[in-house]
Amino acid sequence: MIRDILRAGSPSTSFEFFPPRSDEAVLQLERTIAELGPLDPSFVSVTWGAGGSTREKTIDIVSRIKRETGIEAMAHLTCVGATRDEIAAILDRLVEAGIENVLALRGDPPQDQTAFTATAGGFRYASELTAFIRARYGSKLCLGGAAYPEKHTECPDAAVDLDNLKSKVDAGLDFLITQLFFDNRYYWDFVERARGAGIGVPIIPGLMPITGAAQVAKFGATVPATLTAELSRHKDDPQAVAQIGIEQATSQAVDLLSGGVPGIHFYTLNRSKATRDILSALRARGLAGTPAVAR
Repeated sequence: MIRDILRAGSPSTSFEFFPPRSDEAVLQLERTIAELGPLDPSFVSVTWGAGGSTREKTIDIVSRIKRETGIEAMAHLTCVGATRDEIAAILDRLVEAGIENVLALRGDPPQDQTAFTATAGGFRYASELTAFIRARYGSKLCLGGAAYPEKHTECPDAAVDLDNLKSKVDAGLDFLITQLFFDNRYYWDFVERARGAGIGVPIIPGLMPITGAAQVAKFGATVPATLTAELSRHKDDPQAVAQIGIEQATSQAVDLLSGGVPGIHFYTLNRSKATRDILSALRARGLAGTPAVAR
């Protein structure tokens, strides 16, 4: 379980994938898993599409990764578009497939909806989903949750967001993974505030290397002015932009690992090169080793 990996003390390394929507994307994901697998990640996770649109693919991919590679795998699970009974059935399927880790999320609304609406007979908040899973499965499942160093976009202020996070953790979370950020000061400040609020679980920073200049406007995270300027200067050179993204994420990871974070979670976008380059640079510095817990 992921909680055992985190308790072992060595920083974890994890990769996030999303279910592909086309035959070509399926092949891309398979290549990425094949290329990243030898890097011996502590665990990998597979996202849950908006509105549960990739439900079957998520279950299939996370089960195959666990079965065929032996890598510790985690399925994302949201409250969107499912009743309590449907969620219970999904969880039973995951447990039967040997999955022991779930990232419990409220989830984003379907693309045709502007705001989240709870399904009749379902859950309104990630805290309710977390409490339901913990009550049903006890310690049989390891539960993670999402955290937002710059607060959730729908939350009115950081204090309310932190209160909501505390409710999720108190409901039974074992660890947290943050949304991406590009200035480590947001992470360090967030962790300090979380500890002050009584949140004691590991908080894994999530990093996404920039691979294209157009990505930046979509991130929903503050991009330092110096990074924005550098990306702008090279916006017509895709290779230069990708290299800037690798260097930025590597610099962030070095600082985070040197500061004692419990691990680094890479949002891979189902691509391997940037993550491989960053992890190679970290291991060359002795900052990222192999998992301390045998699978």
